[in-house]
Amino acid sequence: MQVNTRYTTRVALVVAIGGFLMGFEASVISGVVTFLAAEFHLGQLELGWAVASLTLTATFAMMCAGPLSDRVGRRPVLMIAALLFMASAIAAAVAPDFATLVFARLVGGLAVGAALIVAPMYIAEISPASLRGRTVSLNQLNIVVGISAAFFSNYLILKLGHSALPLFSSLGDESWRAMLGIEALPALGYLVLLFTVPESPRWLAMHGRDDEARRVLERFCGREQSQRDLEAIRASLANRARPRIGELFHPSMRLVLTIGVTVAVLQQITGINAVFYYAPMIFEQSGIGTDASFMQAVLVGLVNLGFTLVAISQIDRLGRRPLLGFGLVGVAACMLLLAWGFGTATYTLDAADAARLSPALEPLAGETWHSDVEFRRAVIAVAGNDFWQGRQAEIVSAAIDANPGLILAGVLGFVASFAVSIGPVMWVLFSELFPNRLRGIAISFVGFINSAVSFSVQLVFPWELERIGNSATFLLYGLLAIAGLVVVMRVLPETNGRSLEELEAKLVG
Repeated sequence: MQVNTRYTTRVALVVAIGGFLMGFEASVISGVVTFLAAEFHLGQLELGWAVASLTLTATFAMMCAGPLSDRVGRRPVLMIAALLFMASAIAAAVAPDFATLVFARLVGGLAVGAALIVAPMYIAEISPASLRGRTVSLNQLNIVVGISAAFFSNYLILKLGHSALPLFSSLGDESWRAMLGIEALPALGYLVLLFTVPESPRWLAMHGRDDEARRVLERFCGREQSQRDLEAIRASLANRARPRIGELFHPSMRLVLTIGVTVAVLQQITGINAVFYYAPMIFEQSGIGTDASFMQAVLVGLVNLGFTLVAISQIDRLGRRPLLGFGLVGVAACMLLLAWGFGTATYTLDAADAARLSPALEPLAGETWHSDVEFRRAVIAVAGNDFWQGRQAEIVSAAIDANPGLILAGVLGFVASFAVSIGPVMWVLFSELFPNRLRGIAISFVGFINSAVSFSVQLVFPWELERIGNSATFLLYGLLAIAGLVVVMRVLPETNGRSLEELEAKLVG
């Protein structure tokens, strides 16, 4: 079979910039949360809302993006997403109050949901079976590049804001505005590049535009193969009735829907977005201070990127199922390691540190706490919540007796395990499992579930740290990973190396 690998890869890379913007938009907030808490005097649930509000509208957009792309095309929906990314970045950067910031995040969520659903769908529809795992994984790769870029951008802007350079030193406590606004530049570039890619050939065939579909297919796989692919697409689209969400619950869809929902829940319930969106906060809890916590967040992004590259290189060689099983074992083990690391920490303020931080803390000098929750409550009781919020990293750094290297290893191991498995594998599976005619609405449905779980995790994470503590929070994630591993390994077949139409015949019939 003649496959134009270079052209297919180029188009996939352009479309996958949507993944970069999604990763950047979602993770840039990690460097902003501590500034926001002080700037707008936020409680823990308000802080969680500032982070999770993006995911709320992303959840809505996921339900709408698939059907909308079935109606107007994959490329127009991606162009709309690019415009929304730009609008969100600019509005967040100039936000005068908390409500405006949340509104900007809500707008960004619409772009995230659209890009997250439509980009991998488009890439799967242009890619031959021999390349599909790698090309669809390019979207996940760009997501993690975007996450890494956000962590690095935050760290760089923070350091520049503390420098003596005239252009940047004026940022000061307003550094968070530059962190949020810089995304407008790549969003503009994405919009321009989308004009260079064709519409999905499968979408063209769905709308009776067979000649256009054939011409597009020829650019990807040559004339002879394009004719065979077009005939297979026509056969899978023989029933041209408008897809309805009720069809997802037909008995023939039971297996693929069970797999899709299970993987969608598992990817988020193990806490990946708690780590990505609150990385500096987690590292501050180990006592290393603000600047070091931002630097370690950069390491999170780099590990995520490196192991995503490993997944992409192996996903069409080893298959989806082995990668998923291996990675979930690592996810569970690392979360249990984090639970143990935080669970064995103690907190003691000596007299000198208490006097240096605030005279109000002197009654606590010499006492030892074995729980971060108890220590936090004791500090707030004598010094107040505003004092704790403003100087939390400094207080914890002075008091904690823990192994920050162990915490770092647990976080990096967790991210590596996620990135080599359920991170990229989930979106590849979503693009493969569902039949052509129902793919848009089906991916929107399972994407909605994935995003709803993500929203819940992000919203309650600061509250969990405050109420049940670091150790119990990570223990919960580890136990959920173990349960998910058992379920997924029982129901998931291997999908590697089969065309979308072959998988439809095998899994749905």
